[in-house]
Amino acid sequence: MFLAACSGGKDNADGDKGKTDSKKKVSQELRLNIKTEPFSLHPGLANDSTSGGVIRQIYEGLTRIDKDGKPQPAAAEDIKVSDDLKTYTFKLRDAKWSNGDPVIAEDFVYAWQWAVDPANQSQYAYQLYYVKNGQAINEGKAKPETLGVKALDDKTLEVTLENPTPYFLELTAFYTYSPVNSKIAKANKDWYKDAGDQYTSNGPFKMVQWEHSSKIVLEKNENYWDADTVKLTKISMDMINDNNTELNMFKNGELDWAGMPLGQLPQDLLPQLKKDGSLHTQPIAGVYWYKFNTEKPPLNNVNIRKALAYAINRKAIVENVTQGGQIPAMAAVPPSMIKENEQGYFKDNDAAKAKEFLAAGLKDLGLSDASKLPTITLSYNTDEGHQKIAQAIQDMWKKELGINVKLENEEWKVYISKLHNGDYQVGRMGWLGDFNDPINFLELFRDKKGGNNDTNWENPKFKQLLIDSQTESDPAKRLQMLKDAEAIFMDEMPVAPIYFYTNTWVQDENLKDVVISGLGDVQFKWAHFE
Repeated sequence: MFLAACSGGKDNADGDKGKTDSKKKVSQELRLNIKTEPFSLHPGLANDSTSGGVIRQIYEGLTRIDKDGKPQPAAAEDIKVSDDLKTYTFKLRDAKWSNGDPVIAEDFVYAWQWAVDPANQSQYAYQLYYVKNGQAINEGKAKPETLGVKALDDKTLEVTLENPTPYFLELTAFYTYSPVNSKIAKANKDWYKDAGDQYTSNGPFKMVQWEHSSKIVLEKNENYWDADTVKLTKISMDMINDNNTELNMFKNGELDWAGMPLGQLPQDLLPQLKKDGSLHTQPIAGVYWYKFNTEKPPLNNVNIRKALAYAINRKAIVENVTQGGQIPAMAAVPPSMIKENEQGYFKDNDAAKAKEFLAAGLKDLGLSDASKLPTITLSYNTDEGHQKIAQAIQDMWKKELGINVKLENEEWKVYISKLHNGDYQVGRMGWLGDFNDPINFLELFRDKKGGNNDTNWENPKFKQLLIDSQTESDPAKRLQMLKDAEAIFMDEMPVAPIYFYTNTWVQDENLKDVVISGLGDVQFKWAHFE
């Protein structure tokens, strides 16, 4: 997931778009940049904001988050919930895949069973742990067909949960819960790797072109059940991993949008864009952090991890490096979910405390001073913004702690695979909320081998608090359990939080009704040019 973020504004650089008179038809083609090749466009494999940003436009789950941030019936037209709040019955509307096949209940059953099957290595399988037997299946203790999801007939899907889950209808809007065209997927296991007649989707748009590492083109899906609402005819997504080029293309009228949530603006130009009034800024529920591989020395030592975390000057980073109104993070869960996290668990840039932890860590390791520590490798995916943050923190760790740090970067697809495989020491990552609840930021680290954990950290008490919170019906008690769990997490420091995100972007002023949620994701279903 990506880090957020020319003079003189846009200088009306949109060509003729938007300058049309009443006799000319306004083009409804949107051009933007997604920076890099998506990790995967299989809804069950996608686990990053680039892939998710594409999938949200072309797929649709049982529900969709509306303009006001509330889940509404989508692929389902009617939803009934049992008295014990554990059984959901979804009546599917008459809808088609982009190739004209009917969307049937079996498509959901197939997709969900596929995602929890450990053989398929879905990093987001844990999102389906709410469904009966989801976790047992993913841990190899039960068969995929025992998952609590049944096609009662082609139009009726019955879902049984492990426990009452008040945010379940938010989850069914998340892309891991999307259906897959089971007829095609059963016949061709590689159906999702390219555009073409095998790649079918059921959302507002369909993918018509995928030039790997270069461009993705979406067009309006004429088979979408709510096609009358969709005004854009085409979305072109470039993959240009250079923030200055992205902004220049926008200024030259080659893009209609530059910056987050799918691209990024050059950080050093954000103050200028803000000054000329063209910059849009929106706080979102997301955190930028450095993950520690807690099985790689010296990061297997909690005191060393805490020394590194406490020595970071977050205020300096957000004011001098990122410059997009981000908020220094001394906690894991955004303040929009836990208000006390505006202050967090420790003081920013606490060099004195960091030195105490370093001394304790060196003593644990039997070393006389920091110069005896081996050089630590700090990894990030190739990006100017990540590089600047890494360089700043490299300097802080050297200056405050005397620790030598080597920087290493890889393209996103290679980088995220290395993190998932534990082939790193310290690695940058961001997490944008998938649904509006603190557990979404904490459950990442519930299981050592959990899909997006990467730190190899696990704590039985932390884990139990999360499990117990799932059956606690009193909202205040449940929130306290999650706060207690976060306190354990922040004490053991498997990650060093750095800042809470904002989205920053510039856009064609004639582009209307792009919906960016409080979680930071974007939908173009309602977007149009005036």
